[in-house]
Amino acid sequence: MAQDFTPYGVHVPLVTPFARDGSPDLDALAGLAHAALDEGAAGLVALGTTGEVGALDPDERRAVVDTCAAVCGARDAQLVVGAGGGATAQAAQDLAELSGRPEVRAALLTVPAFVRPSQAGVIAHFARLAAESPVPLIVYHIPYRTGRSLDAATLRALAAIPGVVAVKYAVGGVDQDTVDLLGDVPPGFAVLAGDDTYAAPLLALGAAGGILASAHLATARFAALVDAWHTGDPSRARALGHHLARLSTRLFAEPNPTVLKAVLHAQGRIPTPDVRLPLLPASEESLAAALKELAAVEALG
Repeated sequence: MAQDFTPYGVHVPLVTPFARDGSPDLDALAGLAHAALDEGAAGLVALGTTGEVGALDPDERRAVVDTCAAVCGARDAQLVVGAGGGATAQAAQDLAELSGRPEVRAALLTVPAFVRPSQAGVIAHFARLAAESPVPLIVYHIPYRTGRSLDAATLRALAAIPGVVAVKYAVGGVDQDTVDLLGDVPPGFAVLAGDDTYAAPLLALGAAGGILASAHLATARFAALVDAWHTGDPSRARALGHHLARLSTRLFAEPNPTVLKAVLHAQGRIPTPDVRLPLLPASEESLAAALKELAAVEALG
C-alpha cells in the first residue's frame, strides 16, 4: 500500500454526463466536480455505479479518471476510484492501473457479485488485493446488489487487513449488524453511509461521512448534515436529515442515476439527461417530484 488514508465527510460519486452525440462530456464532468467541492464536499468518487461505469469503454473510463484527478489535484481534495469485479485477478488488474496517480487516495470495490463467495472468501479476496494495491481500499458492502451479506464480525476482520481503510455501508436500512459495527468502529477504519435515504441514521450512530449520489444536489446541506452530527447539534441534524432523506427517496424513485441526471439537466448543469442502456431516462413525474423536494431543501434556513 502506497499511502495512508482515512476518508471522512461527504463524497460525491459523480455521474458521467453525456453530450448530444453520446460521448462523455468531460467539461460538464469537471464542472460538476468543481461545484461539489465548492459547496463543501470532502471528495469525489469516479467510476462508481452512479457514473454508469459498466456502460463506459476503457478509454472513456480513463478519461473520466483523468478529469476527476485533474480537479482533485488542483483542489487538494480526496479522490476515490471505483475498481474491481467478480474475480480477484481482474480486480487486481484494475487496481494496478491506479499506480502512478498521486491524486487517487483510495479505490472502492464491491464485494464480488453474483459468485457469492463465503465470508472467508470475501476476507481472502480483500487481503490479496490490499497486499498488491497501490492505494488503500474501501469495501463497498451492498448486499442487495451483490447477493452476499456480511456480518459485523466479517466487517471487523476486513478492517483488520492492512490497507483496508473503510466500508461504504449500504444494506438498505439499519439492522443489528449496523448497530454492532458502529457501536465499536475499529481504530483507523471509517464507516461511510452508502444508502442516501439512511445517511442521517448512520451518521447519528457514528458514521464518518457518506458516499452519496444525492449530494450532487444541495451539497452544502449534506455537508452541514455531517457537521451537525459530528459537532453535537442534533436538532439541526434531525431537521436536515428528514428533508434530505425525502429528497434522496425521490431521486431513487427510478434506477440511479436516471432521476438525478434529469434534475441536473433541468438545472442546466449537464447537456443531456441521457443514460445508456439498459437504463432508460426518468419519467417527467419523477423529475417533477424530485424538483419539488429539492426546492423544499433549498428553502431551509
